[in-house]
Amino acid sequence: MTNALLASEGAGPAEAKAAPGRLALLLSRLPAAIAFYGILTILVLLLLNLPNATDYVGADNDDVMRLIEVRDLLGGQGWFDLMQYRLGLGDGTLMHWSRLIDLPLANLISTFDLFLPHERAEALALTVWPLSLSLALLAAMGLAGRRIGGIAVMHVSLGLTALFMVTGNRFLPGSIDHHNVQQVLIATMAAMLVDPARRAPSFFFAGAAAALAVAIGAETVPHVAVASMIVALLWGWHGPMMARAARAYCLGLVGVVSAAFFATIPPSRYGAVTCDNLSLGFYSIIAAGGLGLMAATFLPARCRFSARLGALGLVGAAVAGTAVLIAPKCLGNPLADLDPLVVRLWLSNVTEARSMVAFARLDPSAWGAFYGVGAVAFAIAIFFAIEGRRVETALILAALIGVSWLVAALQVRGAAFANLLGILPFSLLLIDLRRFVHANPQHMGASFLYLCMGFAALPSAWAMAGLVATEGVKGIVERLSPKVDAGNTPACIGPAALATLAALPPTTVAAPVEFGVSILRYTGHRVLTAPYHRNQGGILTEIYIGLSKPKQAEAFLRGAGVGVVAFCRSDWQTMNFAKLEPQGLYGQLTAGNIPGYLEPVAGTETAPLQLYRVKP
Repeated sequence: MTNALLASEGAGPAEAKAAPGRLALLLSRLPAAIAFYGILTILVLLLLNLPNATDYVGADNDDVMRLIEVRDLLGGQGWFDLMQYRLGLGDGTLMHWSRLIDLPLANLISTFDLFLPHERAEALALTVWPLSLSLALLAAMGLAGRRIGGIAVMHVSLGLTALFMVTGNRFLPGSIDHHNVQQVLIATMAAMLVDPARRAPSFFFAGAAAALAVAIGAETVPHVAVASMIVALLWGWHGPMMARAARAYCLGLVGVVSAAFFATIPPSRYGAVTCDNLSLGFYSIIAAGGLGLMAATFLPARCRFSARLGALGLVGAAVAGTAVLIAPKCLGNPLADLDPLVVRLWLSNVTEARSMVAFARLDPSAWGAFYGVGAVAFAIAIFFAIEGRRVETALILAALIGVSWLVAALQVRGAAFANLLGILPFSLLLIDLRRFVHANPQHMGASFLYLCMGFAALPSAWAMAGLVATEGVKGIVERLSPKVDAGNTPACIGPAALATLAALPPTTVAAPVEFGVSILRYTGHRVLTAPYHRNQGGILTEIYIGLSKPKQAEAFLRGAGVGVVAFCRSDWQTMNFAKLEPQGLYGQLTAGNIPGYLEPVAGTETAPLQLYRVKP
């Protein structure tokens, strides 16, 4: 060791310059760059989140519900059985999630169970899963950056992706819902589509990623549709030069979606058509489009563009016909069948389900964080295409970002894809601006634009700017100051608050919709409601219970077999019901008027979460 240090100290200028050169050479390789940024990202995520963590499960209801689903699988519930028997009316609620996410989580927990207590095994699995996905996302975005602009763009893309994950909430320890996997798959699809050599393996993996994205969640159907149209148009334009790549895409798309369909759908539901998950509806549409495009690519090489365009028209007609015949309902909003009362009193208050217009009205300070990056990135991609630079790549990125932004305009949850894919055109522009600034250091305007574009690539920067614009600096100070949330605090839904409820004999609990997953997690009870649209009957019943006069509410309680009413004065929904209908059950409980058929559970009379037993 001493000899090594002496040798280092005695090294001359040439050796001193060689070390950074070797490091730069190493980091010019994609695997090394992914490892470097991945280690930094994981360390930052752990340091920012673990020291003050109070729970090993993510803060989102979907994280908790996913854990419940995995626990049921590990507890012996069948692979094809996605019923949540403790949720909703009657026999339960058939969930629309995919076992493709449950499987790796269950395997991780089972593996760690071999040498850790079960709770610690769960905690470790729920930490490892999102952090491993962060490496996968860096790999996809790093590859995409390298393909569209070389080593420099690769590094900018990796850096911005790392910031995207650190300042977001989808890759934090405990984040186990399917949205982070979908982001990885859409990024992978984009990275494969921008392969400048149009290699068949790249397009096969693009199709496979697209198929998995749909199999995991129907939110990505628009992205997959646009990706498929991109491949079709590339073949239509380039003809035989693109035939092998197009066939590979179709093979990956149809092959993997077929495998996912038969691996996750029970034979009894092969003929069922649902529009919120993989079913015969989306499977038949994808198969028609994929097989149709593959057949079209076998047109003779001598066929002209017009012939290829005609063939694509026939494929499009086949897809449209399949959709109309088999899944006409899937051409619209899958939530369109929800009861208007459920929409008004529940769905319209779900942040991720709000439209762009609603978001601008209700929370204008955060509008830019969800829509600014995608809008500017789309404009950058179009600018590159108009300038005649990387035209096809720019148009591919513009199409993928554009569809993400349009989905976000309908439901803000789609903004994550626009923000993520927007990193790629931003990376290209930042490298171009950097080169211009270095060549023209006296050009202050270019330097300022370079700085502005660097911030504009970050949703968090838009959020800060939005706060300053709408509330001034005090808005930032207030949000950075520690304070107690006035809504669903641990005082009502934490394990301590639910301990008394957990000790009661198993029954059905009527509670606010946001409390459902916590009750399922910490107790053995059934719940009427949880924030999932397939449980419309349970949500509607709970709404009627809260708004109806006590006598009518009793009928709903007994009809649903409710044994306990959980009442929390700090819950927004409960207080909203009490305000809307003061003579309703929740309004009367707020006023301290307890109907004769309800009996306070001992020890909860003055607790934040008040429990009332329904008398026989």
